Amino acid sequence: MSQSERIKIAKRVAKEMSDGEVVNLGVGIPTLIPDYLGDKKVFLQSENGLLGIGPTPDKEHINMDLISASKKPITMEIGASLFDSSDSFVMIRGGHVDMAVLGALQVDQYGEIANWAVPGKTILGVGGAMDLVAGAKRIVIASRHLAKDDSPKLVEKLTFPSSGVRKADMLVTEHAVFKFTDNGTELIEILSDISVNELKEITGAVFTYSNEKIST
Repeated sequence: MSQSERIKIAKRVAKEMSDGEVVNLGVGIPTLIPDYLGDKKVFLQSENGLLGIGPTPDKEHINMDLISASKKPITMEIGASLFDSSDSFVMIRGGHVDMAVLGALQVDQYGEIANWAVPGKTILGVGGAMDLVAGAKRIVIASRHLAKDDSPKLVEKLTFPSSGVRKADMLVTEHAVFKFTDNGTELIEILSDISVNELKEITGAVFTYSNEKIST
């Protein structure tokens, strides 16, 4: 995936945020979001102990004591707070996070997420995946459409370990935006020059859509 496609996903997810919300940013694409919020006043949380993430610093102002969940340099907004991991997870488990933006290994047709372990591979650490899935009020997945082996990430049924019974509300990839309901997956927006039929070919789950409602 190109950097421009990663940025496209980050920009689209940023549109889902509202002033005053507390938003947790997971590893990977979500950590690009602070640079694309525009005038929105959102309180960005990193589970390693910061509320009030600011834009990415230039090379002259990098301080590696200030890093995101992806271990990338960040800045602090005026009024930001630093705290330890226990307080960070009190916020998450206590229902104080309005939105969690997470990456995913797989998402099933109803929004169940697998984002912490690949069968047969070493598990480096669970991190906050399960806590965020259980505790955040809204969950948005920001992810490439296909895995590195070109297998679909949006699937009919998970084959990787689930992160929890709680479902994601939305998935944003470089190609499209999907929302999840009790009836399954609905395509609501196309973000690239792909056709709906081409999108079906690279998606592992059936999705519904309305030509009148899809925006491009």
